[in-house]
Amino acid sequence: MNIGMLWFDNDPKSDLETKVERAVAYYRDKYGKVPTLCFIHPSMMPTAALASKNGGSKGNGREDNSRSERYITAGVEVRSNRSVLPNHFWIGVNGVSKAEPEKV
Repeated sequence: MNIGMLWFDNDPKSDLETKVERAVAYYRDKYGKVPTLCFIHPSMMPTAALASKNGGSKGNGREDNSRSERYITAGVEVRSNRSVLPNHFWIGVNGVSKAEPEKV
C-alpha cells in the first residue's frame, strides 16, 4: 500500500462492513481518493469468510499463518494482518491509482 490511514472503530453495535464503510467514507472525504485495500487484525475477520476458505481448502484444515485471509466489502479488499491491532483499520490505496499516470 502506497498511501494509508489508520482508523479506529470499536463500536460493538456495528458489523465489520459498516466499520469499513465509515473508514472508506472518511478517507474519501479527507484525501479525495477511494481506498482499495484495508488491513485488519485476524480476529476481526468474519466467520463466514474464514469458514469458506478453510472448508474449501485441501490438506489438514489448519490455517496457514504465512498468508493473510482476505475478502471484499464496501468495494475494498480486506486482508488480515497480525501487525494491526484489534479495532484498527489500516486503509488506503494499493499500488498506483488509475487516475495518476505511472512514473517512467
